[in-house]
Amino acid sequence: MNSALTPATRTVHCTEALGWLTEQGILLGASFITSLPDLTEVPELTAEGWRTWFIDAATRVLRACPPEGVTIFYQTDVKRDGHWVDKGYLCLTAAERARVPLLWHKVVCRQPAGTVTFGRSGYAHLLCFSGAQKLNLAKASADVLPSSGESLWTRGMPWDTTLWACRYVKEQTPSRLIVDPFCGKGTVLAAANELGLSAVGVELCRRRAGQARSQRCPNPKVPAKPDVLSRAV
Repeated sequence: MNSALTPATRTVHCTEALGWLTEQGILLGASFITSLPDLTEVPELTAEGWRTWFIDAATRVLRACPPEGVTIFYQTDVKRDGHWVDKGYLCLTAAERARVPLLWHKVVCRQPAGTVTFGRSGYAHLLCFSGAQKLNLAKASADVLPSSGESLWTRGMPWDTTLWACRYVKEQTPSRLIVDPFCGKGTVLAAANELGLSAVGVELCRRRAGQARSQRCPNPKVPAKPDVLSRAV
């Protein structure tokens, strides 16, 4: 069947993400794009308990991705109790545990350079891991992306960054399914569908799961190519 003629689908499971990942095993044909919850989103955990949970969750996501796919994490560092919490480091720790190499690491500016921020860092990590993919230097892009774009909700990935990541999967991997096991209101799912890719999301909150099923591109006039980030790089 011609994949270009196959309509993109979207499925959202309202359940606990780590249990779902365990049940699925390796999801053949998929790549993962996600942002793991901060401590403020799992208040039942202590700071140390959340750190352990985060590394375990990232490890499970990495192990669920087939070698030919990629796993992309978007994570923002936070400043908590007088200390810096480096989520990029936590993702790298998980990758070492899962034995999945780092393919690339980009810094996404959330605020203009020189801006003082409180609580959250003025940049985010965009890290890509893969068991089999290699860097394609002919399609290299900038290591620092000057703008993240607007977010559809306060805890979600910014739209332009999400669209950029989904386009990377479409153009540089064989994956035609994108999975977000912490999908929230469905930004990743909407971006995947916008580019003709099928998407699967997992969200524990029933209300957000319902929103994720119907989330759409915030601007129907946004072209599939190029977008703000691809012009910047």
